[in-house]
Amino acid sequence: MTYNPVADTPLEGTTIKAGNRRYRPGRIRERNREKILQAAEEEFAQHGFRGATIQNIAERAGLPKSNVLYYFSNKKRMYSAMFDDILARWNKVFSDISPEDDPAEALSNFIHTKVEMSRRYPLASRLFAMEIIQGAPFLLDHLRTSMREWVRGRAEVIQRWIDDGRMAAVDPVQLIFLVWSSTQHYADFQVQILMVENKAEYEKRDFDHAAEFLTDVILKGCGLEKPT
Repeated sequence: MTYNPVADTPLEGTTIKAGNRRYRPGRIRERNREKILQAAEEEFAQHGFRGATIQNIAERAGLPKSNVLYYFSNKKRMYSAMFDDILARWNKVFSDISPEDDPAEALSNFIHTKVEMSRRYPLASRLFAMEIIQGAPFLLDHLRTSMREWVRGRAEVIQRWIDDGRMAAVDPVQLIFLVWSSTQHYADFQVQILMVENKAEYEKRDFDHAAEFLTDVILKGCGLEKPT
């Protein structure tokens, strides 16, 4: 078996055999990258950008520091990649909407997915909120380019639904902001919610209830009925 001495992973074109299973290098790289970004979320959430270290992230990921540096040459690139991953994860379900889609189904899927992301990845949401509150020093370019383009593209589809008489005339951009803020609230302000509701922790059924509630309220405001 041939290895890349820097990344400690097999070179392209080789195959790892473990028992009766075979793994391609591309899949190994993907899994290592996922481990690193998950570890980065934990490290940056606990220590912030300045306090986080590549060594700590490597230890959290269970990988050599040299391996981590193979994927991300410095902390700033890792931080940026982490947010790219977070935003793609959040918005994936709404990225492929088209004028031909049913608006109620598309919005319902978007809301439910975002609430589920708050349940599964609360650190990611809090990290994003902290970055924005601090003036988005590492995300300004992304906000001005990729995110602005993404919002405009989704808003155009929503406007088509409105123009075709398929939903009420609402501000498409403000609708996207509403979905973002209301769904991320359950991650960013979880402590506040638990204290007000006098609960020790949030359960999945609580998130499911929140998703149904938000879907009902937001769709009604758009003149839509919940999909059956």
